[in-house]
Amino acid sequence: MQKILSISILAGCFFLLSCNNGTEQKQTESTTNTASMPEAKTGQSGVKDDLSEKNVVQVAMGSKDHTTLVAAIQAAGLVNALSNAGPFTVFAPTNAAFDKLPAGTVDGLLKPEKKDDLVDILQYHVSLGVFKPDAFTEGQVIGQVNGGNITLSKKDGKWMVNGTATIIASIPASNGIIHVIDGVLLPTAPAK
Repeated sequence: MQKILSISILAGCFFLLSCNNGTEQKQTESTTNTASMPEAKTGQSGVKDDLSEKNVVQVAMGSKDHTTLVAAIQAAGLVNALSNAGPFTVFAPTNAAFDKLPAGTVDGLLKPEKKDDLVDILQYHVSLGVFKPDAFTEGQVIGQVNGGNITLSKKDGKWMVNGTATIIASIPASNGIIHVIDGVLLPTAPAK
């Protein structure tokens, strides 16, 4: 009986030691894998939430028609700002809208030395608050984040922004609303 007890204790010790080695190996593998992974997102854009409605940036990132806009938002460093609670109204130009700009304009704006100009243009596409189409009025002026103003008008039953860009769709988001537009809004230089 004593021999069986000794064998059982020895087997138990062996089992515990082998389990401990497996745990240490997994911890080492986990540390190694974490070290080789890219740096995690920080700020509001880094919050993982698969249950809530998407914010304005997530909606844009999910649209094949807004890849240029998303690249511009990323280059301007505005992802976290637009991922916050808001609320925001974003006038979101499509890829085709950016294609209407003179050749080289977008590539030029994406260069680091043009970041301030890019931020100004993108902020001219964002308003604080939620402006829904059913509350628009003819001639309504809306202040933009960059300090400029846009003007809404109606032409042939469709809402226009500054008389140059047509609102072709409106999409609600968790932190505001996106109005998809067919033109890029360019801020006017302040009067001197």
